[in-house]
Amino acid sequence: MKNILFILFSTIGLSLSAQVGVATPTPKAILDVNGNINLRGKLVVLNAADSKLSEGRDDQLLVSQGAGLAPTWKSLRIPDYETNKFYLIYNNSFSDRVGTTFTSSEEPTIASRSASFTKNSNISNFSQFKKIPGLSQTFNVYSTESKTYFQFETVIQANFATVGTTDTSIDYACGIFVDDKLVNLRQGNLKAVNSTNPFLTHNQIGLAQNLTKGAHSVGVACSRLKSYNVPAGITLGIGTSVSNNIDSFISQSSFKVDVYEVPQVFNAITN
Repeated sequence: MKNILFILFSTIGLSLSAQVGVATPTPKAILDVNGNINLRGKLVVLNAADSKLSEGRDDQLLVSQGAGLAPTWKSLRIPDYETNKFYLIYNNSFSDRVGTTFTSSEEPTIASRSASFTKNSNISNFSQFKKIPGLSQTFNVYSTESKTYFQFETVIQANFATVGTTDTSIDYACGIFVDDKLVNLRQGNLKAVNSTNPFLTHNQIGLAQNLTKGAHSVGVACSRLKSYNVPAGITLGIGTSVSNNIDSFISQSSFKVDVYEVPQVFNAITN
């Protein structure tokens, strides 16, 4: 009988108390446990969506939803990476229909192209190079071991008349720049042919290895290098049409960035 009365009075005392402390005389919540908890039964929380108690599923964790809200069950997903293997961490593609044009007066004076177009040179050292506006973007690198691939495609056009008896052509060049430093450059030549306003497709692939961790900028810049037997008034278009035999859809530029890394940062994902 004494035990029954003790349990009864203890239960009444708990119901009248606003806060209960276990191993602490000053509880700071309705139930404040100062020590380890050995849970042998169910752990349930209120599901705000349907106002029902939820036990969660296997391998789920309780995640806070902020002050005043009940926690919720979430699944924890950690990517499975193998040591020293590269994985695709970032990929994106961009397009541009603005492009850029060049007249004969915008050809740079270059004594030696091989000496001028050196890797890691700053874009400020490249005379008469113009950036293609929509292809300048930013991306992030999270590992000290990385390979970043760039794929650039555009259309080159000149408003040539039909070809004459001599070689009529224009040399041009396009470079891929990371943080305004040259990582890849390709030269090409557009020739006059038997039809007016010829054009060609220019493709280019570049690579940058082990960029520093953090944010980087990337862009594409091109130049009209030299003309051969080209009459006055001929315009070179890169990524834009200079005659109505093609339009901006056909002449547009595209640029793709893929970052492969040996992961060093593991960000768990909950859903």
